[in-house]
This record gives sequence, C-alpha cells and structure tokens, in this order.
Amino acid sequence: MKKFVYILILAITLSSCSEYQKALKSEDVKVKLDMATKLFENGKYSKANKLFDQVVPKYRGKPQAERLMFMSAMCSYELKDYHISGYHFERFENSYPRSDKAQEASFLSAKSYYMLSPVYSKEQRETVEALEKLQLFINKYPDSDYLAEANVLIKELDFKLEKKAFEIAKQYNKIAYFESSDYEAAIKAFDNFLVDYPGTSFREEAMFFRLDSAYKLAINSVKSKKEERLEIAKGYYNTFHKYYPNSERTEEVEKMNEDLKTESQQFNTKS
Repeated sequence: MKKFVYILILAITLSSCSEYQKALKSEDVKVKLDMATKLFENGKYSKANKLFDQVVPKYRGKPQAERLMFMSAMCSYELKDYHISGYHFERFENSYPRSDKAQEASFLSAKSYYMLSPVYSKEQRETVEALEKLQLFINKYPDSDYLAEANVLIKELDFKLEKKAFEIAKQYNKIAYFESSDYEAAIKAFDNFLVDYPGTSFREEAMFFRLDSAYKLAINSVKSKKEERLEIAKGYYNTFHKYYPNSERTEEVEKMNEDLKTESQQFNTKS
C-alpha cells in the first residue's frame, strides 16, 4: 500500500513538472498565465516567478496587468529578493494608485527596504533608506491597518542607528587609550550622540564614557591645558552624578572625582 502511495505521489510530481516545463516552453501566453497563477496560489513562487517574467511584459496596458504585476512583486518578496520586490511594489503603487492593493504594495515596498537593513556594525545606508520609505508610507496612509507594524519597524531601525552611533563614539574612547589626543574626539562624539538621541537607552553609558574620556584627557594633559580640562571633566562628573547618583559605576566615578580634585589643588594654591 505504501509503495502504491509513493508511486502515485511521484507520478503526480512528474506530471506537475511536465506541465510546468510545457508552459515554460509554450508560445501560448494564456497557458503561461494559467500555470503561473496556479503555481503562485500553491506557494511555488520560484517557478511562478519564471513564468511571470515571461508573461508580465505581454500584458502591459491590458486589464490583467494590475493583478499580474502585484503577483510578480509578491513572488520576489516571498523569495526574499527584496531589492527587486521593493522596486516592483513601488512601481505597482505608482502605476495603480487607485488599486485596492496600492496600500499593501506601498507597505511591502517599504518593508522590503527594511529587510535589506544590515546589522548595526555595518554601513547603514539601507537603514536610512528604509526609514524614509516607512515614513513616506505612514504620511500617505496614516489610518492604515499596517500602521502599527510600520511603527514597530521604524523603532527597530531607529535603535539600530542609535546603537551604531553609540558604538562609534565608544570606539573613539577605546582608541584614545593608545592615542590620548583622540579623547577630544571621543568627548565630541558622545556630546553629539546625546544631542542626537536625547531619549536613548544608552544615555547613562554615554555620559559615563564621556566623563571617562574627559577625565583621562585632563589627567594626562600638559600643564598649560590641564586646568581648563580638569574643570571640563568636573563639569561632566557633576552632570553624571546629578542624573545617576546611584549608578552601578558610582565607585569608578567617585574615584575619578577624587583624582580630579587632587590634580586641581596645584592650581588652587595662591602664589
């Protein structure tokens, strides 16, 4: 009985493959269209896509073009070919702005760009582009059923840029350990980060590493620059202590403060 079932499945599979191959080679556009639609509805996106590539150009300007163009874009999306799906969904919306699929196409186009966004440690050009596309979608369809998901995607992308900026600033601090002049670059990077991301979840860490950079710059400065840099570092200490008096880094921070006070004494002595 099992052997019969296997033979039957094999026969159906071979028959299906044979039908697909015939459609692929056929000169009859209707045959290709019917097979592409059938494969699409059965989730056979790779095979369907090959047929749509042949069929879509033949139906340009015809009533069937709208449905075909959307299915073709959806095939690319399901196959994770997001460069192509992003472009095709955007093109669909522009070609059929009154279509009942226009809103979905607009969202899936933006989501395709979101899917292309790399990990935070890499260049973030695609992330910025995805944010722009998602914001355009929200502006265009503020009452969309996809709004909640779009906002979630934007939040994820924003965090990625935030994490990237924080790690860049932190890297300046690490490099400065070997090249003390880079502590100034680290301080500036953390200042910029805190301005650009005022509500960041990395705020405490950023303020700590800013203080750490200013502290090390001041302590290791030549005498002509030391007094001014000590005062700047003490200002960063005061800011950190004000906002995070019970920080897990309190012991480190207070040690820095004591060192800053000690170093400052030489400038407080009256001649």
